[in-house]
Amino acid sequence: MQPGGRKDDHVAEMTTLRHATAADLPFIAGVMNHYIATSTCTFHLEPRSPEDYAAWFSDRTDAHPVTVAELDGDPAGFAYLSPWRPREAYRRSVEGSVYVHPERHRRGVGRALLADLIERARALGHRTLIGGACTEAEASLALQRVLGFRTVGVLNDVGYKFGRWLDVEHTQLLL
Repeated sequence: MQPGGRKDDHVAEMTTLRHATAADLPFIAGVMNHYIATSTCTFHLEPRSPEDYAAWFSDRTDAHPVTVAELDGDPAGFAYLSPWRPREAYRRSVEGSVYVHPERHRRGVGRALLADLIERARALGHRTLIGGACTEAEASLALQRVLGFRTVGVLNDVGYKFGRWLDVEHTQLLL
């Protein structure tokens, strides 16, 4: 059984989860810059520099951790919690983000990371976890639904990437 409750006979690797460190930033940058260039799973348009990721990482707090999943000791994906909105009344609402290395899809990594984010958010005393994705990211949205998220709305034509307008489906899990 994989972390997060998934039985998958073709998965030989073991997924382990840990807090990210500064040493993980080249991996995180590589994964993110790949998706910036090739996918609508992020709405960043330009590759980000190592300094950008270092600044992002230094702004993380105990309430908004970054985790890394490893398969047989090698980084395979990462996830993080972010404040949903900056105003104080929203401080117990967080947004979860999960990214899996493109060569590590379909091995339970995303599921393990999202299940872990849910448990971390609960343990940290957060009330709600906000998710979502571009509506083209059907696998991401399906995973969120399997883990208990429900769709709370779709925003049409809110992102423009690769020469077309994109919709975003928002999901929510009450913790």
